[in-house]
Amino acid sequence: MESDADGARPVGSPAAGVVHSLAERHETLATVESLTGGLLAASIVEIAGVSGIFRGGLVVYATELKSQLAGVPDDLLADRGPVDPDVAVALAEGGRRRCGADWGLATTGVAGPEPQDGKPVGLVYVAVAGPDGTDVRQFDLDGGRDHIRSAAVVEALRLLAERIHGAVDGGRADTAGAGRR
Repeated sequence: MESDADGARPVGSPAAGVVHSLAERHETLATVESLTGGLLAASIVEIAGVSGIFRGGLVVYATELKSQLAGVPDDLLADRGPVDPDVAVALAEGGRRRCGADWGLATTGVAGPEPQDGKPVGLVYVAVAGPDGTDVRQFDLDGGRDHIRSAAVVEALRLLAERIHGAVDGGRADTAGAGRR
């Protein structure tokens, strides 16, 4: 099982918890991945019963595909590059919209082995877009490429679970940029 940003192994499957919560709510999910390259979608589709909630996903590794497929504004990519909190939010919103899902979940960052466009290895953003708005989190991860990618998956699923349960508990959703750490 993957570990989170702190190296801890979550109890149970983070993907299973999200899939079951969304199924209970009759809501759907789409993913948009850059740094995780399909690992997030793969962890979700491993769960039995996922076909009722998972609409699909986009792997937009190339920068121009973030715009062409996920709808990230060209000027945002030109100004800030692909590893940026607002790009993460745009990816989540674009996936939600393009796939016709209730929730969009996105990852972007630098897994290494080398820095990218002046951004350090281990800088990761995960974002969620849902019925009540968006949220994005920043992580500065240590470790090798595999750990960075798997921790990003765990943290993205954790963020989505928090947002789903916040919506269930009547909590007000954060707006883009809130929740950054």
